[in-house]
Amino acid sequence: MNLSHILRDFSEDLAEVEQDLERALEAPQPLLRESAQHLLKAGGKRLRPLLVLVAGRFGRYDLARLKPIAVALELIHLATLVHDDVIDDAQLRRGRPTVRAKWGDALAMYTGDYIFARSLQVATEVECPRIHQVLSQAVVDMCIGEMVQIRDFFNVHLGLRDYLRRIKRKTALLMAVSAQLGAMAAEAPAQVVRALRAYGHNVGMAFQITDDILDYTGTEETLGKPVGSDLKQGIVTLPALYALATSPRAGVLREWIATQRVADHLPEALAIVRDSGGIAFAKELAARYLNRALEALRILPDVPARRTLEAIARFVGHRSY
Repeated sequence: MNLSHILRDFSEDLAEVEQDLERALEAPQPLLRESAQHLLKAGGKRLRPLLVLVAGRFGRYDLARLKPIAVALELIHLATLVHDDVIDDAQLRRGRPTVRAKWGDALAMYTGDYIFARSLQVATEVECPRIHQVLSQAVVDMCIGEMVQIRDFFNVHLGLRDYLRRIKRKTALLMAVSAQLGAMAAEAPAQVVRALRAYGHNVGMAFQITDDILDYTGTEETLGKPVGSDLKQGIVTLPALYALATSPRAGVLREWIATQRVADHLPEALAIVRDSGGIAFAKELAARYLNRALEALRILPDVPARRTLEAIARFVGHRSY
């Protein structure tokens, strides 16, 4: 089962989520409306809304109750992408010019702020204080993670623990919360909620590790952005960490990164990482997280929703975009 098949099983409900996303970004000011909807119209996997809906199958499924959570989480995700592109000076996202490339950094920052503010407004439709507590804490932790990543640009002294903590906050947390809140909104039993959060966390860790691998192995056509973007921006991901620790040419790679000259030597820097064994190491770690995700599902009933979650994990493990 590939992602298109998974999405097809929830196509009607996801279509309603998509309509609500569009309505949420119907800003009264024309320029703001265009910039806010720009990234939304570029498409996306919509994994976070999907996780909300699938998790909702393990309790009392009520789309009207699940939709605000799914929409709010996807809006938070979109807002972080708009802000990330400003920080990274990114020109492309999903194969299209970024908001900052099209309208400039200042408007992009306010666009991201607007999308985030709309997520808060949508979330007010959920009448459950505990859900708001979980969501707000996740946003706090994500902001901390982004600040840490900025602090660590071009830092060649990071360890594996630093990297894992960063991607937990950057990516895994929102996926964990997506599965958790979907189950909570459906009033699933507490042990099911915990299992789904653990599943989302581990899938999110594997997703980000795979994303970091693709920055070295993908193509601009499939990624929708230039290959090596992370390393060029000074973001030291797992394959590069491995190369810095093991490659015979670690010294020259370390110097290029530390002196912020890696962009001048990008093809050679990418070759050093690819030849180091770092990609294989990262793939092995991603597979371990996916195994943990599948293990977390063992307590759940053997129903179609569980098989959908298993299929999502397989997609994450084999995706090329």
